[in-house]
Amino acid sequence: MAPLKFCANLTWLFTELPDFSQRIHAAAAAGFKAVEAAWLYDCEPGELQRAREDTGVEVVLINTPPGNLKAGDLGLAAVPGRETEFRQGLDVAVNYAKALDCKRIHLMAGRVPVESHRSAVAKEMEAVFVRNLSYAADVLSKEGITGLIEPINTRITDPRYFLDSPHHAAEILEKVGKPNIQLQMDVFHWQIMDGNLTQNIQKYLPLIGHVQVAQIPGRNEPDSDGELNYNYLFNLLERLNYQGYIGCEYHPLCSTEEGLGWIKNYWTCNKQ
Repeated sequence: MAPLKFCANLTWLFTELPDFSQRIHAAAAAGFKAVEAAWLYDCEPGELQRAREDTGVEVVLINTPPGNLKAGDLGLAAVPGRETEFRQGLDVAVNYAKALDCKRIHLMAGRVPVESHRSAVAKEMEAVFVRNLSYAADVLSKEGITGLIEPINTRITDPRYFLDSPHHAAEILEKVGKPNIQLQMDVFHWQIMDGNLTQNIQKYLPLIGHVQVAQIPGRNEPDSDGELNYNYLFNLLERLNYQGYIGCEYHPLCSTEEGLGWIKNYWTCNKQ
């Protein structure tokens, strides 16, 4: 069984440092060979590119721009009436991905509008989502980039997020029918919404293009106190021959470096 590949999420880790280029260097110094981030768009791509080249670290995932965060946006791909903004944001994300040689973009679905009830707009939002994903698939295929959709739990993290279960995500992917649009599994969200992780991982593994991890309920290091046995889950992914990356998307309990004992033990055991 091949060892798992981990990447540091620079939006959550190494936040002791003010900018992403410094965090890339810190991640490399800590032993990471790959990084991911939500939104890098406050940084010039050239600066990030230099940091990537200086360290040899691979950038494996970025998100599409969220829209107007202050106005309550968190992605636009499923939001009716925002199709033009979604396409503009996709172009920005693709430009950054090309500059960083990043091969995965999380296409954020977005939130149910404040004035709307989920059940009343669900069909319209799904139709918009499918159309936007189909459009994105064609754009991304020209650049050799994979698009990802991620269910985010609506019980704790974001009650208005449109896409909130792996089952719904799988239905969306079937309707889109494009091989370069895949599923992003954040174990934190899947456990909160559905549990049944072993069966869901086995069922949906053929659709999964990226994984993210954090402990439940505090969203801290995988080896911190909580509901999940990550030794079991990592062994499961190894047995299933998962070949993608696992993003470390969690809140460190202390400093980032102090909380990396779990992954350094994994690297030592697997001689990485």
